[in-house]
Amino acid sequence: MSIEVLDRPPDRLTVPLGEQVATPGTRLSVIVPAYREGKHIAQNLRRLLNELDGLGITYEVIVVSDGNTDDTVLEAESVVSSKIKVVQYSTNMGKGYALRCGVSRSSGELITFIDADMELAPRYIKPFLAVMDGFDCDAVIGSKRHPMSNVKYPLFRRFQSSIYQLLIRVLFHLKLRDTQTGLKLFKRKVLEEVVPLLAIKGFAFDLELLVVARRLGYRKVMEAPIDLDYQFDSTVNPQAVFNVLWDTAAIFYRLRILRYYDRQLARLRQQQLATK
Repeated sequence: MSIEVLDRPPDRLTVPLGEQVATPGTRLSVIVPAYREGKHIAQNLRRLLNELDGLGITYEVIVVSDGNTDDTVLEAESVVSSKIKVVQYSTNMGKGYALRCGVSRSSGELITFIDADMELAPRYIKPFLAVMDGFDCDAVIGSKRHPMSNVKYPLFRRFQSSIYQLLIRVLFHLKLRDTQTGLKLFKRKVLEEVVPLLAIKGFAFDLELLVVARRLGYRKVMEAPIDLDYQFDSTVNPQAVFNVLWDTAAIFYRLRILRYYDRQLARLRQQQLATK
């Protein structure tokens, strides 16, 4: 296991190109953002490693401790494995930032996101990889609304989610039935281009990632079925809902009004040309 302690979270995160990664030849990087998961993370990481060992591929697991004050880091470090890297910083920056930070330290040809609570079981990584390889797509995302999904959660929450996804279709023309499920798999080249352009640090990161990927021409995104029995906690509250809606409006404003992502892309390409 390797441990990286950041004195302060970097303002700008980039993704190393395939030829620049720290451990060449890694097939899969698994990014695990963790916040207040001290009670369960050790057990969940062992479940994850067990599933990954059965894939027969080279892999790494990057746990990002997002400003934890509990035992999350100590518990993660108790799992003895050379495949695990732990990155920690003292300020809580949000799930989106934690994912970007993990990606910036990754080496895999493919990169998957999975929440530290493992509410979506690690066993889904295998069929996601099969979909990726079978259809040569840019990304595979878990979908609660896939016809083969088996999802149990309250009717009112289902209504809220449906309204939100309808809003997303209208605003961004994303032909996806679910953008917010935590398990996602991407080709590295997609995240190399998209992550440096992103601004959201919180839960709307998933949406921004998919919106910007589409803007850059990555439109081959497949939805895959999941089984999920929702257990809601204190993170689902009116303030959290407001934050997601606010961030969604901010993404629209950056995309359609400011043309922020286009300008960021042009700036980065100019910088790349200047360094050649």
